[in-house]
Amino acid sequence: MIKKSLKIFAIVDLGVIVFCLLSAHTDWLLNTQIAFFSSLIVTIGSYLGYQKNVQNRVENHVNEDDSYDEVDKMDDKYDLYSPEAPQLEINEAPTKEEIKEAMKPIKQNHFANFKSGFAGMASLYRIFGYVGLVIGFFYLNNNGYLHIYSYVLGFLIVPISSLIISISLKKEYNTKENV
Repeated sequence: MIKKSLKIFAIVDLGVIVFCLLSAHTDWLLNTQIAFFSSLIVTIGSYLGYQKNVQNRVENHVNEDDSYDEVDKMDDKYDLYSPEAPQLEINEAPTKEEIKEAMKPIKQNHFANFKSGFAGMASLYRIFGYVGLVIGFFYLNNNGYLHIYSYVLGFLIVPISSLIISISLKKEYNTKENV
């Protein structure tokens, strides 16, 4: 997945490099490349951080014996899908008190959820990318090289390429699913 993404990033970036060289704007080339590499490091850092976070959550969930968690209990109020489903009347509507009781565990786990997601959010690669983005911006601005449109274009190479990748993966998935 990352190799395929890097190939597409490189192809799009190569197109931008060729455009900048053919138009003889070296300042545009400098702006696009500083923004591109900073954006690329942030994106890869985010991916690796969240991938590690998901793997940790999967490993922790697999090791737990409780396969019927609080979310399942909320979604399945009458335990219709649990292994030992009780026989209850299904005609009654949930009251506000029942909803509040069901939401208490989720509200209590708010900090735990934030803490578990923080590892992906605060990845060192991602922070390094943001620092590079800020330093690059200030370098260009202080030396008089900053061309904001080419800088934004360089920053947008990665999101636009990611959009292309996600569309191609969705098409691949849909064609495999229909076969």
